[in-house]
Amino acid sequence: MTRLAATELLIHKDNALQNSDLQNNDLQVVVGLGQSGLSVAQYLTEQGYRVAVTDNQSAPTLADKLPTAVEIRRFGAIDGDLLQQAARIIISPGISLDTEAVAASRQANIPVVSDIQLFCEACTVPIVAITGSNAKSTVTTLVGQMAADAGVNVGVGGNIGIPALNLLKNPDMQLAVLELSSFQLETVTNLGAQVATVLNMSPDHLDRHGDMLGYHQAKHRIFQGAKSVVINREDALTHPLLADNVPRLSTGIHAPANGQYGLIIDSDGQTYLARGTERLLSADKLIIKGRHNLLNAQSALALGELAGLPLDSMLTTLQQFAGLDHRCQYVATVAGIDYFNDSKGTNIGSTMAAIEGLGAVYAPKDGKLLLILGGEGKGQQFGELTPFINQYVSQVLFIGQDSLQIEQDLRAAKLSDDVTLHQCQTLEGAFATIQQVTASSLSQVQAVLLSPACASFDQFSGYAARGEYFSQLVAELDTVIVS
Repeated sequence: MTRLAATELLIHKDNALQNSDLQNNDLQVVVGLGQSGLSVAQYLTEQGYRVAVTDNQSAPTLADKLPTAVEIRRFGAIDGDLLQQAARIIISPGISLDTEAVAASRQANIPVVSDIQLFCEACTVPIVAITGSNAKSTVTTLVGQMAADAGVNVGVGGNIGIPALNLLKNPDMQLAVLELSSFQLETVTNLGAQVATVLNMSPDHLDRHGDMLGYHQAKHRIFQGAKSVVINREDALTHPLLADNVPRLSTGIHAPANGQYGLIIDSDGQTYLARGTERLLSADKLIIKGRHNLLNAQSALALGELAGLPLDSMLTTLQQFAGLDHRCQYVATVAGIDYFNDSKGTNIGSTMAAIEGLGAVYAPKDGKLLLILGGEGKGQQFGELTPFINQYVSQVLFIGQDSLQIEQDLRAAKLSDDVTLHQCQTLEGAFATIQQVTASSLSQVQAVLLSPACASFDQFSGYAARGEYFSQLVAELDTVIVS
């Protein structure tokens, strides 16, 4: 498909930078100097604004990359007096709106926005906007690859990879695909996406948003001004309150209605991605595995359709897509046991999806999962995992600082007597137990899944380091067969 043909399929957004209420000599204060904060400072100075930056760190690592035009730099604490002088405050996603200086500025009616607000005001091409508690990086990457393979000059960024404002440096960009977090969305008004979706909703970041209602409200700001939407039929919390005339597509695990996406399972057990009654692709032709990834695939197809991408090209990309590192990533097969790295599973919703998705693959063969769980629990209610563990898991290995509390939560939630629990403390200890368990002729374990449902900072520098160490330990096992 030619670039011109692909472009004609896209409905361009007629929206230019709206700064009529802000004069170029008004002070713009950037709060937080991470990657997004740096991109904001660079962008605003290029637009001719007077820019100041403040950060809690006394020596932010990116300070030396600030434009020389940024003369006001207040580090070591967020400068409340500086914020009170601002015409507008641009807050980084890592800074809470409840921070004292920020809250005082909002009380004084000083506008507080994110880099995403600046982006959507300046962007003149269609935006595909993606959020959700889980899988948003996978779906964002997949949609971006589908667009690129269709010949579209696409920018992919936001909460993944490139800060959104840096995408504007590409004058030839024809489509923007953004992953957006609840932190980025909570200060966005009228995003105006060509197509928007909340993939799924499960409790996360409640320490920041206060409760599930606050989290839900932040996520659903993605739908403001959307020209079309994609919803998950299996999760009512993803459904927006929009007018009936807003075009929408849906995804789900059951056979779809006409024009919608879903799964068709034949009498022989073969599963197909489907649109209405049309079988699009057999699930066994996908590299990515698990029912949750079949939902991710549907979401990408639906988003791509509403952005004007051709179906045949999207299906070709889908068959070649190997997924992302640390997200239900197949690592190797050792002595007949498959190993999966889902270290990015840092909340119970993500781990539920991983257990159910992979468990459904092995259940028809009477296989069970061995689950590695634990780390920093973030106050979550781990008993919610029990139904999924009872159905698909025969062994649970606990690691990390909150392992005892997690075990207590599972036991209190009517854990099946058929599930064996092991306190292993570390990944090394877990692998010693794995070798003992899988050596038994009575073991039903056909796959080992690292999906901790916890943050990793008690033992690792981040989820990536945890996943890499898991993969290293797999590689050290005997008779490794890597695909």
